[in-house]
Amino acid sequence: MRVVIGEDEALLRQGLMLVLEQGGFDVVAAVPDAVQLLDAVARHQPDLVVTDIRMPPTRTDEGLVAALRIRSEHPDTAIVVLSQYVQRRYAVELLTDRPAKVGYLLKQRIADVDAFRADLRRVARGGTALDPDVVDIMVKRARRARDDMARLTPRQQEVLALMAEGRSNAWIAARLVVTEKAVVQHSSRIYETLGLPVTVDDHRRVLAVIRYLAQ
Repeated sequence: MRVVIGEDEALLRQGLMLVLEQGGFDVVAAVPDAVQLLDAVARHQPDLVVTDIRMPPTRTDEGLVAALRIRSEHPDTAIVVLSQYVQRRYAVELLTDRPAKVGYLLKQRIADVDAFRADLRRVARGGTALDPDVVDIMVKRARRARDDMARLTPRQQEVLALMAEGRSNAWIAARLVVTEKAVVQHSSRIYETLGLPVTVDDHRRVLAVIRYLAQ
């Protein structure tokens, strides 16, 4: 099985190469950043890509972006992303549309070498490998989101559905034959019920719609 590795930490990159080669994998390239990862995949056409999520230059989600691009441009290539922390959003993005030939594992799982290699082989054969901690968080958050939605009144659910269509408060008010002030009040109660406080960085209307669409 031909494998390309993307990992910016030299020691871990060498360690991954050693673990895989000792397990019978053919590591055709091991690179330190997302740009070189994309080039290596285009050049070698591997069966499997193993990549860190956080890579240079910003060390945020370059590896994830590269993984999503590889899944789009090379659909036959299996992808396993490695992360130091659980990020539900990353798992959702990877699994969206095609939940096959994909894995999301925490780096500490590599310590169990046999299990790690088995996960890689399962993904390469067309399966899925999700770290137990990732699954636990996804299940808990999905359950919490469903419970929060169930607490909305029928009118609040109606307002949220129209918000999801991209409608303005004025349009919603006209559609429901209420005042625009009433729509604002419904919106505020929706945010409170869904646990969306006012913050500088997040747009509560967008977050509420995402919760609605994720049901």
